[in-house]
Amino acid sequence: MMKVRPQASLAWLSACYFFFFAILGIMVPYLGVFFDDRGFNPQQIGFLLAIVMGTRIIAPNVWARVADKTGMRAQLIKMGALVAAFSYTSFFYDGSFTYMAISLAVYTFFWNAILAQLEVITLETLGDKAYRYGAIRSFGSIGYICLVVAGGFAIEAFGPQVLPYIGMGLFLGMLLCSLPLPNETKTVNRGETKALAFNRSIIWFLIAAMLLQMSAGPFYGFFVLYLKQAGYTESIAGIFVALGVVSEIVMFMFAPKLLARFSVITLLKVSTAMTVIRWLLLAVAVESVLWLTVSQLLHSFTFGLVHAASIQFVYQAFDKSHQSQGQALYASLGFGLGGSMGIWICGFIWGDGSGAVWTWVFAAMCAAASLLALYVIHKPGSALKASDAVAA
Repeated sequence: MMKVRPQASLAWLSACYFFFFAILGIMVPYLGVFFDDRGFNPQQIGFLLAIVMGTRIIAPNVWARVADKTGMRAQLIKMGALVAAFSYTSFFYDGSFTYMAISLAVYTFFWNAILAQLEVITLETLGDKAYRYGAIRSFGSIGYICLVVAGGFAIEAFGPQVLPYIGMGLFLGMLLCSLPLPNETKTVNRGETKALAFNRSIIWFLIAAMLLQMSAGPFYGFFVLYLKQAGYTESIAGIFVALGVVSEIVMFMFAPKLLARFSVITLLKVSTAMTVIRWLLLAVAVESVLWLTVSQLLHSFTFGLVHAASIQFVYQAFDKSHQSQGQALYASLGFGLGGSMGIWICGFIWGDGSGAVWTWVFAAMCAAASLLALYVIHKPGSALKASDAVAA
C-alpha cells in the first residue's frame, strides 16, 4: 500500500487539528449560550454539557481498542468525522431537552473516535522528533482562536442560533482534511501482545488528570455566561477566551525546551498550582480587566503545558501496542469523567446565577486536590515495571 510522504502527512494532520479544535472553539464556549437561548435552565444546561464530556468516558476506549487491534487509526478518524457530521444535522431542529440529550450523545460518541487516534498518528509520524508535537498541535489552538473570536462576533450579530451553521461547515472541513491520511492496517499476534498494565504512578496520574478537568467545569460550561453576568459582551468574552489560547500557543513553542530540562511531573505540578491561582482570580476579580487578563494568560499552564506534559507521560508510560488505549484513558477519565462531573456539579452550584462565584471556588478546590495527587507520582518510566503493575 502506497503511503504519503511524512511531510504531507504532517500537513494534513495539522489541518485535522485545526478543524477539530475549531469545532471545540465554537461549541465549548458558546454551547451554554446556545442552550440558554433555546430556553433550557442552568441544571439542564449543565446536564447537556456534561453529556459532551461524558461520552469521552466510554467512546474513546471503545475506539482505542479497535484501533490498537486493527491499526485502522486513520480509518477511524475518517469514519468518526463522517458520522459525527451527519448526526450533527440534528442541531438544526429546535427539539426538547430529551431530543437534544440524545443528539449530543450520538454525535459526540462518534466524534470521540478522532482525537486519541490523531495524537497517536502524530507521535508515530514524528518518531524520534516527538519534540515537534507542540508545533503540530498548535494548529489546533489557532483553529480554536479563530472560531472563538469569530463565533463571539457572529453570535452577537446574528444570535446564538447561528451556531449550528458554523459548526456544520467546520465538521465538513474536518472530514475533507482527514481523507488524505494514509490508511493502514496491522495483524496483531495475540501471543506477543502485552497486557495493558497500570501501576501507582499511572493510577495517580489519571486521578490527578480527572480532578484537574473537574476544576475546568465552570470554564467549559459557564465562562461566557459568567462574563456576561459581569457585564461583558459575547464578542469581548470571545476575545478573552482567544487570549487564553494565544498564551497556550506560546507555551507549546516553549514546551519542548521545558520538557527537555524538567520532568513531566515537575511541569504538571507547576501548571496545576497555576491553575489554582487562575480559578481563584476568576472568583474574586472577574470585574477587573487586568486580573481577568492575567487569569486567561494562565491558560498557558492550565491547558498548554499540562497537555504537552500529559501527552508525553502517556507516550512514555504505555507500551507501543497500547498507545491508543493510553491516550483514550487520559481523555476519557480526564476530559470525559472529570469534565462531565465538573460541569454537572457546577450546574447545581450555579443555580439561577447567584452561585456563580462559588463555582470557581469549587474549581480551585478540585485543582488543589489534583496537585496533591501529583505528589504521589514518581515518573512515567516506572509504569513499565511489571512488578509494580496490575494487568487489565
